[in-house]
Parts: sequence; structure tokens; C-alpha cells
Amino acid sequence: MSIKKISARKSFVRPQDLKFTGYRRPDGRFGARNYVLIIPVDDLSNAAAEAVAHNIRGTMALPHPYGRLQFGDDLDLTFRTLAGQGRNPNCAAAIVIGIEPNWTNRIVKEIEKTGKPVAGFSIERSGDHKTIQAASRKAKEFVHYATELKREPFTVKQLTLSTKCGESDTTSGLASNPTIGRAFERLADAGATLIFGETTEVTGGEDLVMDLCANKTIAAQFKAAFDDYQNLIASQGVDLLGSQPTEGNIRGGLTTIEEKALGNIQKAGRCKVVDFLKPAQEPRKPGLSFMDSSSAAAEMVTLCAAAGSVVHYFTTGQGNVIGNPTIPVIKLCANPLTVETMAEHVDVDLTGLLRIEINLDQAADLALQMLERTINGRLTAAEVLRHNEFVLTKLYRSA
Repeated sequence: MSIKKISARKSFVRPQDLKFTGYRRPDGRFGARNYVLIIPVDDLSNAAAEAVAHNIRGTMALPHPYGRLQFGDDLDLTFRTLAGQGRNPNCAAAIVIGIEPNWTNRIVKEIEKTGKPVAGFSIERSGDHKTIQAASRKAKEFVHYATELKREPFTVKQLTLSTKCGESDTTSGLASNPTIGRAFERLADAGATLIFGETTEVTGGEDLVMDLCANKTIAAQFKAAFDDYQNLIASQGVDLLGSQPTEGNIRGGLTTIEEKALGNIQKAGRCKVVDFLKPAQEPRKPGLSFMDSSSAAAEMVTLCAAAGSVVHYFTTGQGNVIGNPTIPVIKLCANPLTVETMAEHVDVDLTGLLRIEINLDQAADLALQMLERTINGRLTAAEVLRHNEFVLTKLYRSA
């Protein structure tokens, strides 16, 4: 088999030269999308939220199964995740519907801090019909407001972006994850805000993450969260070390969690980790932040959306079909079989890296060019296919 020569290039795509347009929000942030979200506070309010979304074109409901009899950190995380969807710059305005007024208002107040339009409705003492009617009228107002907003130019310094991998295989660590790492290096140098995480899936490579931390405080925060996860796993009689918990990873040639971790960490490139975030916490500074987060695909992307990411890079080897209702998910893959058999799910074909037709910098160019196109309005494969996986992270059992 002949190998094509990699073309020589003197320059590569610089993030600061990309042309981004988005929707300016009252807090100064920019969104790549322009949604009016209908957010149920609890599982009992899903029906009303979905009824409003059915009534009013241009709105989108986010049904979920939680929000009743939660407590402590678990309840706080649910509130932070739900409020984060409304706070996300991709959201132009939000309707919040809950059973009780106090919990509903708690989320409304968090969204109000961004200055964007938001209204809350509680079902108790009103019932579904009156709640749906009132919320639908307000949602109609919000849609008119949102649809008159115009895109404006913004810079890479005003961009928040996140990443995760899923259904990883050997091509993930060899090609697609290093591509994100190289793109992240350029984006961090240009002043973008970046989010990386998956706490359990750095098992066996946690020392490498600590080496990336900008100072000892951040390293200690990361290590404490990592140890908490490991202790929780051990308390259930499980040991991830030397094991590989997913069938897709095994099929793709990964034999241990340590192998998976070494590939996963490639997404951070050589960036310094400048901050440590709780799940669904908004970044406080530009550069790469590590978020303490689940490794489950839909959960982690939902947490990133809650943290304010407006676009998500998702690498896959065996072919993960994840999407998200709040943020567009750009799918990148270097596995030739997956690109051939699941082409409708792939936004960026990186198989040229394995064929030695392009180098890592050129692969990063492809990722950055797709980022520009997506921010400016191109729908991702997951968006076109209606993959709207919205999944809350739950810490422990309800009362």
C-alpha cells in the first residue's frame, strides 16, 4: 500500500483569525445558538413543560427524571445544572415550571443574574391547564424577542468550549484525542475558556493531570476529587485499576482503564490546568479548567452546558451518537470503519492522520475550521439527527 506524502505547510489555522458570530447576551457573553428553553424543576413538571413546548414554536423543553426529595450537595447540583441551562449563552430566554414556587423561584433567580428574560410558574394551586396557558403566553413573548436578535461578531477570547470522548478505542488515543489537544493548545494561547474532565477516566494517569496543574492548590483540589471517586468505587467492592468497564472500549482494542486514561488525557494537550471546577460550575478564568465530572457521555456534556460551554468537541472511536439540546456537539473520529459505517454521525473525519496523509497540526486545522462553521450556524450531525440527550448527574439516593 502506498502512503501519500504529507503536504508541506508553513502556517496553520490560528484561533484568533477565525470569524465567529453569535448572539450577545445582556451579561456580555455570546451564544452560538438562540434557544427559548422550557425548564421543568422536577419530574412532575415535565408534562407541563412539554405541553408549552408543543404549543409554542421555537421553544424547547428539557424533561428529566429528578428534583423530588433530593437534599444536600445532590439537590444543589440539580439546581445548578438546571439553572445553568438557562444561564448558558445559547439560551436567549427561559421559562421555568415547577410544582412548588420556592424551588421554581430559586432557579429563576439564578437565571435572572444574567439579565436575560426569564419567568417562573408553579403548578400548585393552579393546576396544569392554567399553568400551561400562562407559561405559553409568556413563552410566545420570549420567542418574538429571541427571533429578532441578530448575530454579532465576537472573538476567541469570548468563547467557552468543552470536550469529552466516548466509545473510545485505539484510534482515540492515537489520533482524535491528540487532535483536540493540539486545537486546545492554540485556543488556550489565544485566550479561550476551555473545560476538560471525566474524573474516573483519568484513573492510572492522575499523576499526569496533576503535572498539568498550574499550581499545588489546583493539583490538590483535583487529587481530592479523584480520591473521593476512587473511595466511592472501592466502597462498592469494585476496583477500576487493571480493568476496562465498557464493552465498546474492549471491542476497540483497549485492555485497561490505564490505557484509556492515557488516551483521554491527550485531549488536554500541553495546556496548563488553570482552575478546578465543581460539577456544573462556570469557569472563573480563561484557559483550561478541569471539571470534576461523570464519565457518562450525556451527563458530562450536560454538566458542560450548565457551566456555560457553547460548543462541545466529542471524539469517538467505536461511534458514540451523543448530542445535547443546549450545546452543539461536534463529533470527531479517526476510525476508518466507524467513519464508513456511521458517517451520518461524524462531523470531522480524521482518518487521514492514521493514513499519514495529514499531520497533527493539519488535523487540528480541520477541528478549528469545523468549530468556526458550527458557531456560525452549521448544524452538527447530532443536531440534524435530533440527538438531544439531556441527563442530570445524581450524587446519591433521594430521601
